[in-house]
Amino acid sequence: MSFDVAHCMLCPRRCGANREKGVGLCHCGTEIRIARAALHPWEEPCISGKHGSGTVFFSGCNLRCVFCQNHEISRSKLGKTVSVERLADIFLELQDKGVHNINLVTPTHYTDAIVAALERAKLRIPVAWNSSGYDSVESLKKLEGLVRIYMPDFKYMDSQLAKRYSAAPDYPETAKAAIREMFRQTGPFVLDDEDMLQSGVLIRHLILPGAEDNSRAVIDFVAENFPGDDILFSLMAQYTPMPNTERFPELQKTVSAETNDALVEYMTRRG
Repeated sequence: MSFDVAHCMLCPRRCGANREKGVGLCHCGTEIRIARAALHPWEEPCISGKHGSGTVFFSGCNLRCVFCQNHEISRSKLGKTVSVERLADIFLELQDKGVHNINLVTPTHYTDAIVAALERAKLRIPVAWNSSGYDSVESLKKLEGLVRIYMPDFKYMDSQLAKRYSAAPDYPETAKAAIREMFRQTGPFVLDDEDMLQSGVLIRHLILPGAEDNSRAVIDFVAENFPGDDILFSLMAQYTPMPNTERFPELQKTVSAETNDALVEYMTRRG
């Protein structure tokens, strides 16, 4: 491969794994593995628009949340192995289909390979980095000038929840630093005449059952650090209990309409 993962430090786990001989905590070696590459019509309206988002789902994940709704992709070897050259061609093929952007889902553990593919492809449309928010600033800096849209999750402001559900007690501070770096690169968001996002940061937050205080804390951080119309914020209530959450009884229910409405109201009051 054209990138070095002999002592991998790409993500905040900094596991130091020799991915040439085995796998890191992301369960990935040197091969790029993708689970799906296709037009995606179900992202936020400013991402999918009328023609869809050209989405590439990468296999594996460096965060591995217990409630992951894509666990078949994030925790298994599901997917097809591709070269850097083939990945660049996939980007171009999606662009040729008229999509609004190239949307890279769970890309963090393949940062160097993706940089090489993007440099090769020289795309005309925006590239979106669709991550868990658990990105290192050092790796994000490699994307400057190549990625115009950042779509990070902001899962936790509560480090205990981050430890319990994602084995990442450092998630809050790591995600805050990552989002600040993303915003440094893009500046305030820009929409075109059709309200399609051309550049900027779109933060996503999934409401977890019984964790309303965590959601309010996330909203507070965004409101206090990005006042005005600098960033976009997507509050999501579609949490679905997954089979592997039996040992977390609080996760065995959905988010009520009342909880969602209360958090939407809180978000609106915070601007």
